[in-house]
Amino acid sequence: MQLLKDRIKKDGMVLSDTILKVDKFINQQVDPLLMKKIGIEFANRFRGKKVDAIMTIEAGGIAPAVFVALELNVPLVVIKKGKSKTANDVYTSTVKSFTKNKVYDIVINKSILDKHSNVLFIDDFLAEGNAFIATQKLLEQANVTIEGIGIIIEKSFQAGRAQIEELGYDIYSLARIREMSPETGIIWED
Repeated sequence: MQLLKDRIKKDGMVLSDTILKVDKFINQQVDPLLMKKIGIEFANRFRGKKVDAIMTIEAGGIAPAVFVALELNVPLVVIKKGKSKTANDVYTSTVKSFTKNKVYDIVINKSILDKHSNVLFIDDFLAEGNAFIATQKLLEQANVTIEGIGIIIEKSFQAGRAQIEELGYDIYSLARIREMSPETGIIWED
């Protein structure tokens, strides 16, 4: 998606050869017009799939997932990081955040997910694939099918895509980075 690549070039910051900061338009300050276009792009890509809900993990995936859900006219389900005092009967999994280098539990109330439903997973980044693998384990407990995965920014030089493709999932990334460094910037996949 050229619009996204242009925005990354303009407002993104390559902090290292593995860390890209996009908090001016995706993570902390959100550009709703860009998110709307991202939502439309994902919806068009996955429109032929049977999708009962859009799913993401808080927080970076929420904004684009809202627009995908709106376009496909289905609910958005947000997987929480950590168990709240109001969550009694939950599905849970553990994930290691690549960016934060922290391990945490992800949870969702069992009453939220309908067994045998079909979901589309949306996330802001794909690096090692840890967030998706943890989500997959959580959804297996619920007997929920993952119909596809939409990623805003993929760091294709890391292992995430290979892991997900090996499991047989349909994955679509809007901006795929082959290589990056603070000195040379970003080199995109073709």
